[in-house]
Amino acid sequence: MNSSNLPTVSVVVIAYNDAGLVGEAVSSALAQGPVVAEVIAVNDASSDGTARVLDELAAAHPRLKVVHRTENSGGCGTPRNDGIAAASGRYVLFLDSDDVLPPGAADALVRTAERHGAPVTVGAAVRRELPQHHDVPWMPGLYTPGDVIERPADRPELVRDTLCVNKLYDRAFLEEHGLRFPDGRFVYEDFVFTSRVLAAAPRIAVTGDLVYVWHVRRSAAQVSISLDRKDVGNWRARIEAHRTAARTLAAASPVLGSACQVKFLEYDLRMYLRELGKDPEYQAAWWTLTREYLDTFAEADIESAAAHARWIVGVLRATETPPADVGRLTRLAAEPPRLLPPYAVGPTGAPVWSEELPVELDGLADLPVAELPVTVDAEPAGRGAVRVRLHDLYGRLAEAGPRTVQLSFIPRAGAEPVLAQPVELRPDRNGGWIAVLPFRLADLAVTGRRQGLRRMQAWNVGVRVECSDGNSVFTSLRPGGRLLRRRALPSSRYGVLLAQPYRTGAGALALRLAPGAEGALYLVRNRLHRARAGRGAG
Repeated sequence: MNSSNLPTVSVVVIAYNDAGLVGEAVSSALAQGPVVAEVIAVNDASSDGTARVLDELAAAHPRLKVVHRTENSGGCGTPRNDGIAAASGRYVLFLDSDDVLPPGAADALVRTAERHGAPVTVGAAVRRELPQHHDVPWMPGLYTPGDVIERPADRPELVRDTLCVNKLYDRAFLEEHGLRFPDGRFVYEDFVFTSRVLAAAPRIAVTGDLVYVWHVRRSAAQVSISLDRKDVGNWRARIEAHRTAARTLAAASPVLGSACQVKFLEYDLRMYLRELGKDPEYQAAWWTLTREYLDTFAEADIESAAAHARWIVGVLRATETPPADVGRLTRLAAEPPRLLPPYAVGPTGAPVWSEELPVELDGLADLPVAELPVTVDAEPAGRGAVRVRLHDLYGRLAEAGPRTVQLSFIPRAGAEPVLAQPVELRPDRNGGWIAVLPFRLADLAVTGRRQGLRRMQAWNVGVRVECSDGNSVFTSLRPGGRLLRRRALPSSRYGVLLAQPYRTGAGALALRLAPGAEGALYLVRNRLHRARAGRGAG
């Protein structure tokens, strides 16, 4: 069956004040070929040139239909509902005005839906960081290409995928169950819509094809609603959306309802906690709001969460205000999690959070070595080298016998990691283990160029520890202040190499390398651009 014989798709594109980007989104939908019978663009009463851009495109493309709302809805749900109401295709696919559909996305989704008779079909999605074009897979490992899930309750982990845009929906299924998005200004409308879909218990088919590219523009003058976390209102909106989704799922399936609660603890809570920042007013408001919501959770759901999430909940419950060592908590919420020293023990000798907050770290003794939240510090050790110190964790690492440590440079642009030679660890007289590792940034820049990384190269720096018992653990590095100095290094290949080590929001070591004059100029311009964007956002 060729594309012209497949049942047709209505692609619903929603737009508000996005004249500069909506054309690319609409064009990516029209380029899907004859399987897309119509593209319905809903202009949510934009005040810029969005209406003009869409009308001009509609004049040139008969498959494009434009719906102009006369009043702004304040969110994404109402315009999507308008798009569903205007759709005539067998299937519906959603697209935001600042994202794109990759070639062949609609075709792959429809073929999979037809092959398995599935009212809902899901494909792969990536978050593309711009302008770097760094692709991060969305929910990797959650789906198996070619899989058919007869009932969502058979796979409760599906509640973790809250996107609506990486899925194809049979329009008759939406109508039969009255499935719509929440109207008005509802920030996380995807959460509620997806919960309603899962509660309707559809068969779900999976294609391995990439079907959605989600553009992330963190330095934009106006970030998307879901990325706008400058005040506690965004967290409050996420909590309310999650509360609504959890109730919807629990009413249909206790298994799905419980999975939704656990997902909040393991994902949402950790994501916002690691971005808590240092504003005491925001911290206090966030802390109070979070504690109030956690009080509504069943103990069984908290006990079902991963150990790191349970420890976080324990600390939140133990104090009405953020503790003095709240920074340790944000590092534990990072990915990978790290529990920074000091390591306290309670009256019974059990590991606890701290002497001030003796929250027991239950489950630590049972964690596999690979999941231990270990901490590795890094300091400069002369030219072209770093000294790392691996902290023990209540004796768990000593049991495994740390043997070697290996630096791993992971390009943020998605190329292959660069691995340094493993170096033997030796016991440190102050506790833990130490090693001096090669840190040759000029060589790294050359390798990056060979992999196609041009101008500015961005690298995350990780470290793998191999143990005598055959286990290993991978984590990020905690950089000391002297390691974060920007420097210009002589390079026989490029003349000069600008190196800018920096600490990420999660407190981990990362690098920006700018080889040659062109790279140095790009790095300076990029810094100025981020600085201007930061001032504008404030």
